[in-house]
Amino acid sequence: MVTEPSDLYSLRMNPAEVPLGLPVVAGLTGFSDAGGTISQVSSSIFANYEAQMVALFDNDELLDYRSRRPIMFFERDHIVSYEPAELGLYLISDEAGSPFLFLHGYEPDFKWEAFVAAIRDIFDLFAVSSVTWVHSIPFPIPHTRPIGVTVSGNRKDLIEAISEWKPSTSVPGNVLHVLEYRLTPTGMPMAGFVFLVPHYLGDSEYPDVAIAAFQQISGATGLVFKTDPLREESARFQRKLAQQMEENQDLQRMVAGLEQNHQNQEDTLRSPMSRPAPKVPSADEIAAELEDYLASRARKEGEEPGNE
Repeated sequence: MVTEPSDLYSLRMNPAEVPLGLPVVAGLTGFSDAGGTISQVSSSIFANYEAQMVALFDNDELLDYRSRRPIMFFERDHIVSYEPAELGLYLISDEAGSPFLFLHGYEPDFKWEAFVAAIRDIFDLFAVSSVTWVHSIPFPIPHTRPIGVTVSGNRKDLIEAISEWKPSTSVPGNVLHVLEYRLTPTGMPMAGFVFLVPHYLGDSEYPDVAIAAFQQISGATGLVFKTDPLREESARFQRKLAQQMEENQDLQRMVAGLEQNHQNQEDTLRSPMSRPAPKVPSADEIAAELEDYLASRARKEGEEPGNE
């Protein structure tokens, strides 16, 4: 049986109450969220701005409950409530009062093409003006360098000005890649920002990458967001990370090697003569260093960098 796009969602607002021509910002959790980029951006948006749900997607059609089990609240001898996962489109106004639509929640486990068709129907209904999405992956780059980013889509101005890594390769896709692929030929302004997070910080909430995400979203859409709390968190994170660096010589050596490799790559780009780059840590070496690093953090009263 073919799934109709309209079967996947229900509108939660009168369409007449949603302004036409708004930009969409999207961030879906799923395959990767290195540095907690999406979780931090989402938490910051919902903490600072009022959100109205425009559309809610059907979990029974899109969600694999066994891989993303809902939280049940147990009271002595019975279940009193539970929190189902939510995938929805929200109407929000930014710091300057400018409205936008925010696609937030889990990446669908099933029916990607039907989901994309449903999103396109909703975008047509509200005459969406542009789509900007964010994502992040772990990358062998030191935290001593600015957050790297690669940009995809059809916003050539943004790609030329911002994208630092332009590989020709095969990558594991996510549903926003599919949305971008389907929408780009229509002429919808589309930009996807994938942030390159130091691999040894991938399991931490790294405030710097959330700040970078808001900067790029603002540059692509003109929206304004409050980032002062994230900047304060970043300062605390960096102090604790510096302390961890002092106490972990293996981490020091790894970061120094990544820094040297990064510098050599920059020199190669500036020079017509290329030279071999030093050895990049293998996956096993990265995993071992990351395990040592996380164990060191756990010994510090169970705190992660950036939390007090």
